[in-house]
Amino acid sequence: MNLPNKLTCLRMLLVPVLVVIAYLPIEGTVGFIPIKNLILLAIFCIASITDYFDGKIARKNNMITTFGKFLDPIADKLLVVASLLILVEFRMIPAWIVIITEARELLVAASRMLQAKKGNVVAASWYGKVKTVSQMIAIILAFLCATSFFAFLEGPDAIVYANVMDEGGPRLFPGGMVQYVLNLLMSVAMCVSLVASVFSGWDYIKASKDEILESK
Repeated sequence: MNLPNKLTCLRMLLVPVLVVIAYLPIEGTVGFIPIKNLILLAIFCIASITDYFDGKIARKNNMITTFGKFLDPIADKLLVVASLLILVEFRMIPAWIVIITEARELLVAASRMLQAKKGNVVAASWYGKVKTVSQMIAIILAFLCATSFFAFLEGPDAIVYANVMDEGGPRLFPGGMVQYVLNLLMSVAMCVSLVASVFSGWDYIKASKDEILESK
């Protein structure tokens, strides 16, 4: 197994670690950020870095393999969906964001499968690249701001983070201007990601419309 494939496998292994950490009773904060969030953010960033380097090393050293082509997109999707579901569990984002995101992924996968049968390859659109970048930024900011989607609409004084749980339920902590700005940026980045997801998914459907509507 070459180095790019090892990095891909490492990214796969980090996904269950991410999930386990999310459910551990880790208390305490650094400033206004829960320590648990910082650990999750570190794991997410390490996994994302492996995604960048495995592709770069594989292309530069001609180490592209069928195993890598198969596992790399799976590892990417697992990392993103696990992170989004953790944010849903922490009540930072609503579940419909994950539903829209994963519906797009299913449409793209089905479209690519139809195109592959014809020997065609659909290149990633500009919308797809925007979706990927904005999605990563949104997840990073969500772990940092530790506040719910669009909480900034209530103003800086109303922002709290409530994902630190104890026996009596979620404990609320006052936020401030820094959390306000982080929440604003996170919410905008998440919206950009959702819009780009819809448009990129539509691009794939348009590219495969003949195959979808084929009668035979």
